[in-house]
Amino acid sequence: MSRFTFFKTTAVAAGAALMATVATLALTTTSPAPVHADIPAPVYAQAPTTAGGVPSLAPLVKSLLPGVVNISVSSKVEIQNPLMNDPFFRRFFNVPDQPQTEEMQAIGSGVIADAEKGYIITNNHVVAQADKVKVRLSDDREFDAKVVGTDPDTDIAVLQVKGVTLKALPLGDSDAMQVGDFVLAIGSPFNLRGTVTSGIISGLGRTTDDGGIQDFIQTDASINPGNSGGALVNLRGEVVGINSQILSQGGGSIGIGFAIPINLVKAVMTQLTANGKVERGRIGIIGQPLTADIAKALGLKDGHGALIAQVVPGSPAAKAGLKPEDVVVEANGKSIESFSQLRNIVGLLRIGDKVDLKVLRDGEQRDVTVVIGKTPEEAVGGKALHPALEGASFASVDDNSKGLTGVRVTGIKQGSPAAESGLQPGDVIVSVNRHGIQNMEEFQKYAGSKNGNLLLRVQRGNGALFLLLQP
Repeated sequence: MSRFTFFKTTAVAAGAALMATVATLALTTTSPAPVHADIPAPVYAQAPTTAGGVPSLAPLVKSLLPGVVNISVSSKVEIQNPLMNDPFFRRFFNVPDQPQTEEMQAIGSGVIADAEKGYIITNNHVVAQADKVKVRLSDDREFDAKVVGTDPDTDIAVLQVKGVTLKALPLGDSDAMQVGDFVLAIGSPFNLRGTVTSGIISGLGRTTDDGGIQDFIQTDASINPGNSGGALVNLRGEVVGINSQILSQGGGSIGIGFAIPINLVKAVMTQLTANGKVERGRIGIIGQPLTADIAKALGLKDGHGALIAQVVPGSPAAKAGLKPEDVVVEANGKSIESFSQLRNIVGLLRIGDKVDLKVLRDGEQRDVTVVIGKTPEEAVGGKALHPALEGASFASVDDNSKGLTGVRVTGIKQGSPAAESGLQPGDVIVSVNRHGIQNMEEFQKYAGSKNGNLLLRVQRGNGALFLLLQP
């Protein structure tokens, strides 16, 4: 994996240079050429025919294109230049004290989910920290869009355009999809609007190294920068996923793309359109992968399930009687194969909902019902801690399977002091003023100051950086 990286598929460039990206693309590549699946003869034979009687998916594609939009985003970001933080350099060259910014533009895609209300689904990373969002339809009409709500944990955002005649695409059932099903990917790679590629579902239940709630559909349909937020569609014309990421050596498609299952998207969209945010609950457990060796040591016959490594004192899980070494094998009637799967199920439930668990303890199965409780960030917001954190929300990292502890930035309000600080949704804060932190309690202890600077060490993706926040 050292040669490969997960890329979120938004095309980004500075200023007006973005619109010239296509003209400067090289026509050759040193990356391996992706291998895509051809539609087999039995399926192809059942496809609609053109005027000449030739089987073709063109009639299906024609009906789908009006439901997929091009999204352009502009935002102002601080120029990351070490010289600009040098007081001598600033005085010598008479550089103003205020942060230096430049305008960034990004291109993504979106799916019209509700024509009557004007709701459009896209990725959170497409519109994160956007100052202005524009939506262009397949017939070249262009409109300003409002960000209704975002959810960094699932990388979903909902936009809205009002007073516009739209055509929505039907949302399918991603739980019914199987490996080997044929799909089409529709979006705007490199700003090439209305691009359609084909492939199959290559895998289900995939996760990447970005954290959050993940249950990706893997596909070999070509996905490239600009496809983020576009549609993954089955051959019945139903949206089964929202394209989000690719695994690549250099940012281009090698035939390994990931889409967010539409059933997960629908659950998030319901909350975003109702509340503008996802009121995500927790039960207060930390888990780890259940390996064959650990399963054997625990006296289990097989290695499937979610192993509980820690139960947070006073949490809903503790109140329900869950203990370390418990293995959750079923949640709300669904078989559990891993801790990430359990986390996904719990993460989509609302505060006050119940989750019925089947748990293995000392070789015996027990039934445990846990009431979903509040997440830490709902009890403490950034404004209550430090002026520079106003507008941000935080949560303890609840999955130590990768050995990462700290506090995750779960959201940042546009235009807030936190947005100007350089923090981004998904960042994991691992130290404050040179004090290592493992949870929200320690974060509150060291960051809870009404004045003074905050020196944060932040884990971002596969890298790390320091941020100095000033009140």
